Amino acid sequence: MKSSNVNFGILNIYKPTKMTSFDVVREVRKIAGEKKVGHCGTLDPEACGVLPVCIGKATKIIDYIMDDEKEYVAVLKLGEVTDTYDIEGKTIRTSEVNVNEVEIKGVVNSFIGNINQVPPMYSALKVNGKKLYELARQGIEIEREARPIKIYNIDILEIDIPYVKIKVNCSKGTYIRSLCYDIGEKLGCGAMMTSLERLSTGKFNKENSINIKDLTKENIEENVIPVEQAFLECPKVIANDKFKKLLLNGVVVMDRNFSGNIEKFKLYRVYDELDNFIAIGEKTDVGFKLIKILI
Repeated sequence: MKSSNVNFGILNIYKPTKMTSFDVVREVRKIAGEKKVGHCGTLDPEACGVLPVCIGKATKIIDYIMDDEKEYVAVLKLGEVTDTYDIEGKTIRTSEVNVNEVEIKGVVNSFIGNINQVPPMYSALKVNGKKLYELARQGIEIEREARPIKIYNIDILEIDIPYVKIKVNCSKGTYIRSLCYDIGEKLGCGAMMTSLERLSTGKFNKENSINIKDLTKENIEENVIPVEQAFLECPKVIANDKFKKLLLNGVVVMDRNFSGNIEKFKLYRVYDELDNFIAIGEKTDVGFKLIKILI
């Protein structure tokens, strides 16, 4: 199997605070000498943590990495609400905190499961082509539809009123700032997020990450992760030269000699006869086709 190089693969970057996610992309472009670079899920400048970065053709799989569940550690402060839902915003309301630990635990745990969450105005979501934070900076607030998300688990790590430290496992699309805000509203005293660290995105975690400040031209190659590592839970299928040519030309293969043992509607890693990882594919009712070509 061919080894990775700095023009194609994934970096498990740890983003420090005071940097934007695009700052990280810009730095990787410079170090890798590759223009085609993209990050997998924005982290706010004041947040830190895991930020997978895809290089070259690996940018084709950004959406798949972003779809994975995530884990965060956040600290929220009760009794204060800001316009951004975090410490960076302007305080718009303060309240006395008349709640105890039992009440806090009960409310925090009530958010576990499938819930609907309203995104914050200060977010990169677009409405009619405009990012919400652009409208918010103009003093414009618009109605936002609640979106379904899933909170798999919340561990309460520490309660030191008015501060509460939590670890959250959640689905993509979850705004931890909004979660902190909603917890505060349900407790009746309001809350804002004071710090946030992303511990993991799918298989990419803090323990195996490299701080962007430690990444250099000398060590980048040893830190590039092969694209297939993001899909190891997907079964492997080998396409001989005949089927490889058909698939790469966009043909949906119905031949049972190739797809007879392949399950429907399940992602597969597709390799050629030399064991080169060439694509991600899926079998539908009409046959097997490639979804993302990676060569």
